[in-house]
Amino acid sequence: MAIKSTVFKANLQIADMERHYYADHSLTLARHPSETDERMMVRLLAFALHAHEWLDFGRGLSADDEPALWQKDLTGAIQLWLDVGLPDEKLIRRACGRADQVVQYAYGGRAADIWFEQNKNAFARLKNLTVYQLPSEQTVALSKLAQRTMSLQATIQDGQCWISDGKESVLIERVRLTPGA
Repeated sequence: MAIKSTVFKANLQIADMERHYYADHSLTLARHPSETDERMMVRLLAFALHAHEWLDFGRGLSADDEPALWQKDLTGAIQLWLDVGLPDEKLIRRACGRADQVVQYAYGGRAADIWFEQNKNAFARLKNLTVYQLPSEQTVALSKLAQRTMSLQATIQDGQCWISDGKESVLIERVRLTPGA
């Protein structure tokens, strides 16, 4: 019998000074049995950084043809494809063909460095792709905020994102690896 996903609830208050986006979101995250707290919290971070009323979580690890998050317009066309981790270059190329804009959040320290070095020439040809790297020590610190029920605040300003649970705060500074769209 297959192990079921673990459900996490997050109340996320976002104050994005760069996009002038201020909203509260009640989110339900299903964590796949093979998913780590770190990956789940990076998905939550990606939501905070790109929050929009039409942004939804995909099926993630259980489906290769869906990202961690995506934003579709009213016709069903994919405006934004957000994914996390170190996927195969072919999957990113396929996503770039399906979506107006693709944003990949790579994390994992040295493994992310190697992954990008191996794929940077292929990524340079994809004009609607933006790849960011998240420092390992920051994503590990972010994973420590994971709880089955979370109340988090995200403040985004000057290229930085602070995530806080009221007791601990974590600074996330994403590093842009590609020029992007």
